[in-house]
Amino acid sequence: MTIKTDIAVIGASPAGLMAARYAALGGAKVTLFEKKEEIGKDPHPANSVFKGMMNITGEKIDSSYVVHNIKGMKLISPGGHKIKVKTQGYALDKGAFDRFYEKKALSEGVEIKTGVEVVGLNRKDSGVVLKTASGNADVTDRVKAKVVIIADGILSKNAQAVGLQTMKHPEDIAWGTELTIRAPGIGEPGYAEYFVGSLAPGWKATYLPRGEDEAAIGVYVRRHGKNVDSFLNPWIERFKELKNISDDEFEIVERKSAGDPIVAIPNQTYTDNIMVAGGAAGQSGIGYAMHAGQIAGNVGAMAIAKGDYSARTLSKYRSDWRSSLYTEHVFGRIGLETLRKMDDSEIDELFELFEDEDVSSLIKGKTVNQGLSVLTLMLQKKPSSILKAGAFFRNR
Repeated sequence: MTIKTDIAVIGASPAGLMAARYAALGGAKVTLFEKKEEIGKDPHPANSVFKGMMNITGEKIDSSYVVHNIKGMKLISPGGHKIKVKTQGYALDKGAFDRFYEKKALSEGVEIKTGVEVVGLNRKDSGVVLKTASGNADVTDRVKAKVVIIADGILSKNAQAVGLQTMKHPEDIAWGTELTIRAPGIGEPGYAEYFVGSLAPGWKATYLPRGEDEAAIGVYVRRHGKNVDSFLNPWIERFKELKNISDDEFEIVERKSAGDPIVAIPNQTYTDNIMVAGGAAGQSGIGYAMHAGQIAGNVGAMAIAKGDYSARTLSKYRSDWRSSLYTEHVFGRIGLETLRKMDDSEIDELFELFEDEDVSSLIKGKTVNQGLSVLTLMLQKKPSSILKAGAFFRNR
């Protein structure tokens, strides 16, 4: 069987759902393919969003997927120096979040096919032919699309298949594991906590309250491989000590592992007939990925209306994304690379400089990606505080 559509979206990620919805809003016939049997089932471990991240999308937070309100974040150095950033945030039921945006896409006329995996892409006759498999992989169908938006996550084989090197620094993907845990009252505090330094080299160890007796803790590490157990296990023990939780009070409910392209920096994100958005394009953060999907959907609809699906037309996707989000990604890379190259004692000294300052004033009116470290804020406020150490220029 052959299916014809204007725009085929691969992956029901936040970026994919937004791309499909906005392409449909622009008048295109859109079909979204998701290999999972059900959207929202076994979701990505990303489990929180800050209001600033969502502001750029124009989307309002809906109570249906919020499990706990967060007042902001505390960034904590190896020696325990804390910097508080007040910014409204939300712990998410990520499955409910995905289903919420699935409904929005459906309401705009997007056709969603779940349990269908795209297993091949070929450009033909000014379009793209997709090979799909559902259920028994021996049974395949063909899909003819004028434009394809790939949004199937950080390990996208489809982006690789069309020859796009979507990230400038794929070696800097942060690999991590998040645990949902239970302990008495552990979900009640109002601040997320991010611990930096040798505890989680290159990025962070996390604590996210999720209300009552539930929280999420995890580690995200760069340049130490995909298996982060050697960092996760010590973090679990340290966390129990910090929060005064006994072994018999501590319960692991769920474990999820994934990669975060936090400082991978998008590179080649489009070619003739094809755009790549979200994690597959090195675009980190739920809100930021959603906005990239919005841009891709708008550009795809424009291309359909013009009848021109060339790379030249689709290059508007890259230019619009760069004007909106590129600077923050670059600052994030500078900040996290500086952090990765600093010793714990140097990080402590740096945090001492800002311990009594209101860094939240730096982010008023701006988007805030929880994936951008406090060093991004520090760099904006006192560039000399980082550059004096010369850490960014070290060969590590």
